[in-house]
Amino acid sequence: MEHRDVIVLGAGAAGLFCALTAAQNGRRVLVLEHSDRPGKKIAISGGGRCNFTNLRAGPDNYLSSNPEFCRSALARYTPADFLALVERHGIRWHEKKLGQLFCNTSSREIIALLLDECRRAGAEIRCGTHVGEVDKPDRFRLRTGPTTLTCDALVVATGGLSFPKLGASDLGYRMAKQFGLKLTEIRPGLVPLAFVDQDKSQLGPLSGVSLPVRVRHKKAVFDEAMLITHRGLSGPAVLQISNYWREGESLAFDLLPGGDDLPAAGRGTAIAQLSAVWPKRFAEAWCARHTPPKPVSQWTAAERLHVQGLLHHWPVEFSGTEGYPKAEVTLGGVDTRELSSKTMEARAVPGLFFIGEVVDVTGWLGGYNFQWAWASAHAAGQAV
Repeated sequence: MEHRDVIVLGAGAAGLFCALTAAQNGRRVLVLEHSDRPGKKIAISGGGRCNFTNLRAGPDNYLSSNPEFCRSALARYTPADFLALVERHGIRWHEKKLGQLFCNTSSREIIALLLDECRRAGAEIRCGTHVGEVDKPDRFRLRTGPTTLTCDALVVATGGLSFPKLGASDLGYRMAKQFGLKLTEIRPGLVPLAFVDQDKSQLGPLSGVSLPVRVRHKKAVFDEAMLITHRGLSGPAVLQISNYWREGESLAFDLLPGGDDLPAAGRGTAIAQLSAVWPKRFAEAWCARHTPPKPVSQWTAAERLHVQGLLHHWPVEFSGTEGYPKAEVTLGGVDTRELSSKTMEARAVPGLFFIGEVVDVTGWLGGYNFQWAWASAHAAGQAV
């Protein structure tokens, strides 16, 4: 039987950062990862360049049934703190837009940073290790095949259900239930939305077309790009609003978010005018579907008003999301009312911590979820 001060389940962003933080504070730390290597989700993030934080990260950029929960951890470990670590490792970075920070070369530099910090601090990482039964007669006891491990503090950093091909599992949710913790509703987040059949046949052939839009759902508003796919709509605007959208609801897109009033009388056809601001394929398809089949100068006042309304409030219905295989994150998770916002420790189970995506805190697209991983992991790593 082996004993450690701290065992961390999951060698993703949150798990590795918690391990290095705890080890730097003198704890004997073991990280258990069921995949064959650490940081798989980090490797594919940001198109392979890892959008590792966002300079604007704050509580308003996160969704949770308890919106104030994330405030403490985010205040105590900020984007500037992680950026300082990145710069100490000589990683070159750039700000893409809206505070989003990316590696100049490869996301593997962030993985190397985390592994190097773990090695220096003495945190051990074991990959290809499947955790079976977990209980707590006095200390936590974990069975991993023929080996039994014990620890004083157990940190669950197992992530959510998104990207199942990378080995996502529900272990963290099962452990929460086992120890009597409540979960909020779990569903795919930052995920493309699927067309209803009629729109799929009409818009699917425009796959690959992208244009800037404004999309709104109640109080949530995003000005980003929309991407048409064979199956539905994606792109940053759609991924962002998907966190707020629920099945059965339609969304309306402002296709001229700059406030332009097109088409203008006497300036040619609607297709010609809109092709100046949209990709031509989209302009042709949209006009064929929504504008009168005659020159703009011949439109009636009512026809002009109708088209203007659709340009700024284009309704689209969806059959659902494209699910966990296409989702960037998992919405919901361990109910934050079960955890200390300062330490991430379960109130009813001393020594049990939940961090990162497994918790009911979900950030916007653009580095916010990485910042939650660093901040929640730092809080737990300091506490253990």
